[in-house]
Amino acid sequence: MKAVVIAGHRVSWEDRPDPVPGGHDLLVRVDAAGLNGADLLQRAGHYPPPRGVPADQPGLECAGVVEAVGDRVATFRAGDRVMALLPGAAQAELACVHERLATAVSEPLTMVEAGGFPEVFATAHDALFGQAGLSMGERLLVTGGAGGVGLAAIQLGVAAGATVVASVRDTRLHDRVSALGATCADPATAFTLGPFDVVLELVGGPSLPPAVNSLAPWGRVVVIGLGGGARTELNLSVLMERRGTVRSSSLRNRSLEEKALVIRRLEHHVLPLMAAGRARVLVEQVYPFAQVQEAYERFAAGGKLGKIVLTPGAPA
Repeated sequence: MKAVVIAGHRVSWEDRPDPVPGGHDLLVRVDAAGLNGADLLQRAGHYPPPRGVPADQPGLECAGVVEAVGDRVATFRAGDRVMALLPGAAQAELACVHERLATAVSEPLTMVEAGGFPEVFATAHDALFGQAGLSMGERLLVTGGAGGVGLAAIQLGVAAGATVVASVRDTRLHDRVSALGATCADPATAFTLGPFDVVLELVGGPSLPPAVNSLAPWGRVVVIGLGGGARTELNLSVLMERRGTVRSSSLRNRSLEEKALVIRRLEHHVLPLMAAGRARVLVEQVYPFAQVQEAYERFAAGGKLGKIVLTPGAPA
């Protein structure tokens, strides 16, 4: 098979051995694989995958058709359309997926949308409800609101009955983000629109102090992105005054059981929103796998709204 391979902080489309499914694995022929910030970090050598996953093959999500199943698989069979979370190596013609980390692709999702669904919606849903405990009627700020996770979080927050503010640096994207139900503002202004019960922090270090300053009493900050840097200086007296909480989260290195629970929550809480038209996967651009370096550079350039997705064929 061919796969996206990292070498010298660049990515290319190279030959690799076909993966061999274990007892609970699905062998999936990939129709679409989303690109995420973690992939750029891995390309730069800053985000190694868990043990047992090829260090030079990125990709945390994909959608495709099951070609074969392990001898212990009970939930899927050859020919099923699935989308899944992976610890790596999803950007390839073939991928091995544990059956518990896969879910069926159903309408209205296209395969391209499904390829960009699992990682961002799993991350956003877990951070908002599993980590922050967002409730109906609360006020939510999403920083970095134009990225894949940010857009997922905005839609989930609106669907849950929260009042949502989105921080988006590129003013050209404000109207399109606002159309999802959020009040959209530049970063400096967004923090002044609080106080907020929950801040979903996708920017990182420089954004954390104003996030804490914007908290309502008993407010919660969940850090799930470090694109702006990993270090900051925080005035703990402000956090104490707010009786606030700062916590952080990531999915990649969690146990199988923890990630399987996240997928089941997506099935029960998020896929019905998709079916009802209350949430959707926004896709900025589709690239063929052979143009993967161009796709990564487009992702890194910023100014996009939604997902960059890789597919075997020509751009959509």
